[in-house]
Amino acid sequence: MPLNPDDYSVLTFDCYGTLIDWADGIATALRPILRAHDVELDDEALFRHYVEFERDVEAGEYIKYREVLGRVLRRFGDRFGFTPTNVEAERFVGSVRNWPCFPDTNEALRRLDGAFRLAVVSNVDDGLFHDTARHLGVDFDDVITAEQVRTYKPALTPFETTFTRLGVPPNRLLHVAQSVYHDVNPAGRLGIDCVRVRR
Repeated sequence: MPLNPDDYSVLTFDCYGTLIDWADGIATALRPILRAHDVELDDEALFRHYVEFERDVEAGEYIKYREVLGRVLRRFGDRFGFTPTNVEAERFVGSVRNWPCFPDTNEALRRLDGAFRLAVVSNVDDGLFHDTARHLGVDFDDVITAEQVRTYKPALTPFETTFTRLGVPPNRLLHVAQSVYHDVNPAGRLGIDCVRVRR
């Protein structure tokens, strides 16, 4: 459906999976750990397990995303019969700072920055996003993280917080994201128009 840019004053973006190549970052960090414990998984199996483990961990009581990553790694160990070391867990968590942008990310952000206010709504910690922000080519008007709102998308709180902090009604905000589960469905429930980026 065609969109009229004049209908929107703010563009919000999911970060990991939309602006940042989450899949490449995770696979690059996780495969050497799995191989060190004689576990070989193709891409489909690796991400099927990752998504399952992450969703389960995030559905419980709020913990910071760096701890989510640690628990996801331990779940891989439980599933495949190994115990990850503390060094491996720290290396996996620390890999977030090196997850790459998609090739089109920064050019697109710079083009949009002149016409709209830009914000990020992300399932991440403040510190981890700070490391990621070094790779992004614009200064965002606001960044709403799971750490700030103490819950993870697809909960509605991150989006509701965006309305309050940016002072815009849902119909003036356009959310850009890859994930239907984490972003498109909950945003739609609040009357936010979405652009799905098919990565």
